[in-house]
Amino acid sequence: MNAGKALYPLGKVKQIVEAVGMGVSYAHEDLVFLEHNGFLLEFTDSDREILVHLNSEGNEEELIDALMQLQNEAVSHGLQFSEGCSYRLSEVDEENIRIEFLEN
Repeated sequence: MNAGKALYPLGKVKQIVEAVGMGVSYAHEDLVFLEHNGFLLEFTDSDREILVHLNSEGNEEELIDALMQLQNEAVSHGLQFSEGCSYRLSEVDEENIRIEFLEN
C-alpha cells in the first residue's frame, strides 16, 4: 500500500450501483466506469461524496432518473452522489480511451 494514497470506498459504491440494477465495469484510480457507460463516478477528497458524471451521448431523461435512484440509494449507505458534469468518451487506440469532461 502506498503511504498517503487515499482509500476509496469502492466496495460500498459497488453495493449501491448493484442495488439499483447497474454494474461496475472498471475502476481506475479515482474513477469508476459503470456498465454501458451512462455514468462515470469520481471519488472526491471527501470520504462521503462521489461525483456522478453523465455521458453526453446518453438519453438525458433516463440518466437523470437513474441518477436519482443512485442518489437515494447512496444516502442509505452514508454517501452522497452529487451530479458532476457531462463527459464524452472517444477511442485513442485499441487499448486507450480519452475522457473529455464538458462544461455544463
